[in-house]
Amino acid sequence: MSRNYQEDQNNEIEALDSIYCGDMQILEKEPFHKFQIPIATEEFDKDTQENGLSCIMVFTYTPTYPDEAPVVEIDEPVNFEDDYEQRLLDHLKSTIEENIGMEMIFTLVSTAQEWLNERWDDYKKAQEDERERRLLEAEEAERKRFEGTRVTVETFMKWKMEFEESMGIAAKREKSNDNKKLTGRELFMRDTTLNDSDIKFLMEAGDSIENVKIDESLFQGINDIDLDEDDDDDEDWVPGDDSD
Repeated sequence: MSRNYQEDQNNEIEALDSIYCGDMQILEKEPFHKFQIPIATEEFDKDTQENGLSCIMVFTYTPTYPDEAPVVEIDEPVNFEDDYEQRLLDHLKSTIEENIGMEMIFTLVSTAQEWLNERWDDYKKAQEDERERRLLEAEEAERKRFEGTRVTVETFMKWKMEFEESMGIAAKREKSNDNKKLTGRELFMRDTTLNDSDIKFLMEAGDSIENVKIDESLFQGINDIDLDEDDDDDEDWVPGDDSD
């Protein structure tokens, strides 16, 4: 006995109309039924067209449906990414192949609905992951701002040298050291003219340098000598000579 495709199709139309409670709309009846059923994710706001995904599934019966596949189209997609329409249609192909020979519109609508929900869950997860990533980046930047650069001996000495150079501190310190007042002993040790004056004095006295004997006891208290400016200016002054 051959199958009455027209009767099977009419029976399915009646069942679908009762299931979707007026959401289904008949677009054509001849030569075959063409109708549409809207689907959307649970959180989708119809007024603002936001917070979810939605589309209209359009079905057209073929002469020997359900022994052959119906024509399936996607109309008025909302918030779909560029490849969502084709991906959804490709996803439905496997469901169609699995249900050949049986009325399948309800199954196709349910499968498409589930697919939209999964894509929306993926979208929300991606948004949450991005939000967490930005939050972690902000926290890390804030931590680094307060933590600053860890100081080691090497980094501190490098900073100190660069700072003193930029502020001219090193040059000022060197100049200050050059201008520092010397003690009497330092003046005596640095003033080579005193050596010449000693030799000159000895030569004028007729003594030979080779015959000069140095009394080391004369220099034992040299650290305690306070040389003033007048003594430094006298080139004939001999340490330990208080005859004047």
